[in-house]
Amino acid sequence: MQFRTEPRRLPVVFSVEEVSDILMAAPGPGLKYRAALSISYGAGLRSAEVCSLKVSDIDSDRMLIHVEQGKGQKDRKVMLSPSLLELLRTYWREARPEGWLFPGKPKINPISPRQLHRAFMSAKNMAGVGKPATVHTLRHSFATHLLEANTDVRVIQVLLGHAKLSTTAQYTHVATKTPLGIMLRMTLPGNGSATRSARTGC
Repeated sequence: MQFRTEPRRLPVVFSVEEVSDILMAAPGPGLKYRAALSISYGAGLRSAEVCSLKVSDIDSDRMLIHVEQGKGQKDRKVMLSPSLLELLRTYWREARPEGWLFPGKPKINPISPRQLHRAFMSAKNMAGVGKPATVHTLRHSFATHLLEANTDVRVIQVLLGHAKLSTTAQYTHVATKTPLGIMLRMTLPGNGSATRSARTGC
């Protein structure tokens, strides 16, 4: 008996401009979904990880986001860029969330991955981005853009929470290499841009 292995398809990746357009088009009212989708891209989080964030998980002193019990029931720390922090502070002043960072209805529950996906699809359509994609594409784009900024793939592995380096290495097939020392710009709509050196990781 012979077993056939299905070929693994390369992930779809947005350009930085497409990411910016999608985040700008995130539906309202308010900044909740723009902030949630911005975390998915700006920190490389999975949908469930974004939805499960608590206000206390945002560590502005150390510029970190604490991801509790991510995939594989593992905790990890991910980077928090200045522009993402600024957006989250603006969102917090607007919505004053307590407990869950992105509460649902009722507020004792967080928003669901399905709600986040609907918001993403609405934003993608409004932005006129035709690529077949899901919220997870923002995470793919996060990793690919870091590789294009010459961030070490092992650093990206830790930030994404991948158990195997081979999983992270798939992004080397879609990244367009850029000269050493290039600066990665993570621009969040309405909040200017925060430039990070590739050495800082993400």
